[in-house]
This record gives sequence, C-alpha cells and structure tokens, in this order.
Amino acid sequence: MITLTPVQTRAQDADLVNPCRLANLQVRLPLPWPTPPAAPPSPKKRYRSHYRYRGYEKLTDPTVWDYLPSFEIALHLIDFSGLRPVLAQQLGWQTARGQIPFDPVSMFLLCGWQLTNKWNRAQTLKNLRDPRYADLTVIFGFENGVYPTEGGMRYFLTTLAQNSPDDDNAVVVDEATGEMMARQRLNELIAQSVLLIREAGLLSPQAWEAAQICPDGMLHEAASRLRCAHVAASCYQPTTTDKPRPCPAQDKGKQGCDCHTLACAAACRFATPRDAAARFVVYSGRNQPAASPNKPTDPNKQKKRRGRAVYGYRSLPLLLVDPQRRFSLVLADDFRPANAPEAPPVVAYYKQLSDLYPSLNVDAVSGDAAFGVDSVLSAVYRDLHARRVIDLRAHQTDKDPLNWIDRGYDDKGRPLCPFGYRLLSNGYDAVRQRRKYFCHRVCTQAAAPVIDLETVPQPPIDCPYLSAGSQRGLILNVGERFADGSMRLVRDVRFGSPAWKELYHRPRNASEGRNAVLEQWGMKRLSVYGQPRGRAAVMLADVWVNLTTLARLIREANLVEMPP
Repeated sequence: MITLTPVQTRAQDADLVNPCRLANLQVRLPLPWPTPPAAPPSPKKRYRSHYRYRGYEKLTDPTVWDYLPSFEIALHLIDFSGLRPVLAQQLGWQTARGQIPFDPVSMFLLCGWQLTNKWNRAQTLKNLRDPRYADLTVIFGFENGVYPTEGGMRYFLTTLAQNSPDDDNAVVVDEATGEMMARQRLNELIAQSVLLIREAGLLSPQAWEAAQICPDGMLHEAASRLRCAHVAASCYQPTTTDKPRPCPAQDKGKQGCDCHTLACAAACRFATPRDAAARFVVYSGRNQPAASPNKPTDPNKQKKRRGRAVYGYRSLPLLLVDPQRRFSLVLADDFRPANAPEAPPVVAYYKQLSDLYPSLNVDAVSGDAAFGVDSVLSAVYRDLHARRVIDLRAHQTDKDPLNWIDRGYDDKGRPLCPFGYRLLSNGYDAVRQRRKYFCHRVCTQAAAPVIDLETVPQPPIDCPYLSAGSQRGLILNVGERFADGSMRLVRDVRFGSPAWKELYHRPRNASEGRNAVLEQWGMKRLSVYGQPRGRAAVMLADVWVNLTTLARLIREANLVEMPP
C-alpha cells in the first residue's frame, strides 16, 4: 500500500489546487483582511509610515514560487489594510491626540518579519535599512528613511500585551469555586486569520462542519536565566525585620536564601524580576513509546527517566485539523506560567469559541490526559456539544477490579453489568449526546467476566435480563456522567477503538507541527522579557503560523505540474 505525504494528498485534490493556481486566483486578489463590521475606524489621522497593498505582479514570474519565503508570498496575496482599525483598537488608541505613531499595520508586518526569520530587534532594524530588503521596506510602508527604534518595537509589543486581557468580559471556568479567566483580545487576530483562510477556500467544508479540535501545550524558556528552581510569588514581596519573607526553597529542605542583605530588600536576589511570572517545571512527557529492546529486566538496573527542566512559560494553542487536506490551523491560544494548571484557560476559550467562530460546528475534541478533568470534560459536553476523545486520567480506584463492579465501569470507562460482564457499545447518539450500551446476554455466549466470583454461578441465574423478551438484555445510556456522578472516564468514543485512534492521533500530530514551527522560529526560548510580552510574541506568532500556512498551500498548488 502506497502512503501519500500531505503534499502529495493535496496535489491530488482538484478542488484545492485549481482555485489556488495564480491564473484562477488572481481574479480574487488581493485577499482582504476580514475586518469585523463593528470595528471603529482608527482615531489617528496621520502616521509616520503608511501601508498599502502593492499588488501581486511579482508572483506572475513562475520562478519565484521556488525560492520566495512564505512570509513574502503572504505579503503579495493579502491586503492587510483592514487590520488597521483592529490593531488601533487593540493598542487602546482613543483619540488623535499625542505623538504621530507608525502605522500599526507596518509594525505588525515588521514584527512578523522578525518572528519568521528568527531575528532579534537590533538585527531586524539593521536589515530594514539594508538595500537588499528595499522592496520589503516599501511593502511595509516605511518611507524616506524613517524607521522605528528598538524602543518603538518594544512599545508596540508591550501595548498589545497589556491591552489583551479583557477583565470586563471574564469567563467563569469553575462554577463551584467561581474561578474566572479574562478573555484575550489577541485571540481576535487569530480568529480573523482563520476566517481569511476559510474565505480563500483552503479549508475543506467537512473540516468546518464537523470540526476536530485539539488543545495542547508548549513550554517556552524565559529570557531570564534560572537562579532558583523554587521561586514563587512571595519571592517578589518586600521583606522587613518585623515581617521576613518566607523562602519556598528552605521550606522544601534546600539552602535557599535568608534574604538578609540589601540586595534582597525589594525582591529575593535569586528571583528574576524581569520574568516575575516565570516558573520552574520538569517536563517528563515523551512522544515515543517507553518499550525498548535494550531496557533491563531488573528494576534495580533500570535508569530513572529524567525529564526536561524548563524555567519559563507555557502556551496553550487550540488546533483545528483538516483531515481531508492534511493541515491544521491555530484557533486560539493562551499564555501562562509553566506550572500553572492547563485546564482553566482551555475551558475559557471553549466557552468563547462560539463568539470567535459562530458558524463552526465542533464534532470531536482530542487531548492528552492533562485535559481529562471534570471542568474540561463538562465544557466539551455542555458548551461545545462535541464528542470527548481525551486521554484517560488514572486514579488509585482503577486498580481494584472489585471496585469496578461496585461502581459499574472498568478502568477504561467501559460499563459493566452487576455480575461483572462488560457491556457492548451500540453507537453514539449525537442528538441526545449519549452512548448506548447493552449486554446482549454475553454471559451465555462463553464470555468471561472481568473477575471470577466464587459465589456467582456462570451464567448468573439471578439476572432478570436472561428471561426478558429482548435479546439485547440490559440496556444502558451514558451521557455526561456515569450513574455514580463521575465523568472522569466517560468517553463518547470507545477508548482504544480504531475510531478513537483516528480521532485522537491526527489532531495530536497537528499540535506537534505547530510547536515545531515555533521552535524553528526560535521561540523555544523567548527573546522578550515578562509574561505580557511573551504572550503577545507567541500569539502574534500563531497568527503568522496561519498566514504562512495559507501561503504554503497556495505555493504548493502553483508548483503542481498540471496534466495537459
């Protein structure tokens, strides 16, 4: 059996290739940035630069598709003028007063140029003045040798970051505790980039009408270097003789710091004030199976598996997968300290997904065991009305088969009858959001129970369903929860089945693809200090992940050799 690569699969999709070839696409160029109808115009009347779309003539040369970077292809395909009022609102501009700023679209493109080329600010500004990039300078809208400074680029990123949290429209993520999460306005930029790609016809209809989505996490090392692995919020509090600062390191039996010097007055000298929200974690997750032919059989000789130590932050992107055309897009993101719980921000953008994407119909949500908590499972069921394809989260009670019979389901979430036989799955009812199980009297068909009970004869003669008229016997419907009120192991697709593997692994691979792009762009370690700037840098990078995906797909379509 010949296995096609994603590029080969897309090359055979005429509904994708034909509309994306320049001869057919140019009647729709430029692709306009989808400005929300309610977005007010920018209050600024003058700018020190001015972006305007410069045309796609460069793309008419067939040779440029081989060497032109995806970032530059996007510049020739998209008219970013509609982004100006959106960025003005995100920057918090209220009036035309004050200094004359650079066009926010120029700054957005400049930051994208820096991100996709893995440059720092100084190198970016140096290249902006280089004659080799004069054509890009014109496209960005900079004129007469007037360019921003490093401080200007830092201000643009910092202001976007500080205005991103929308505390006035916070989302309740846990009704029991009242925990709330602020909406992130930068997710609106990500949503508009997805809408642009959808309007360009690159997404298959099935990917939007029966969407498969998947949250995941990526660790980012902070720009500051680790000094103390036990740093906490209290380390940034002032200390006095009357009220000394507690030391989390000493509380855990480490040397820590007594904070009795002048250098520790405002904050512990081993803390990192420019990355005050950064935290230390050891990531032990791995993508490859643990089985190895070289693994010693003696437990005493087995080496303890060491994880990856990270001091910094974690981004939590939500991916949309197109199984037919084999690519993915970023739908939303959040940015947290590395040790912060992953569930609350994921629940928050599940609850606002209908606002960001009103026409998106979610069919299945995948995720690893970190998202197998009640708040996430409930949000997928109640807010998204989707199937839960999230890895199982183990518990001590799963180890005792006797406990399975008492609670009515095994360690994989498969229901059991009162006599310990596993029930058979009879499909999922999407309208009622429940999965139906029945026993089919398997006890009379030489099936074995999960545990042999000496006091129970086989088959169990006391079972009332053996004498019932229906051949299906015991029928059980499982919706949001099991009968005991637990939902930890409730899954709407049978765990481990072929359907489960297909729905689980494809989105997970897509999330690894997004993380690989950010790592290629040098964002495994951040080049900016502080959680706000890190949030803006990562979420802007997610916008450019989507836009470069658009350019990449159109490039592939124009490099396909069409038969005569």
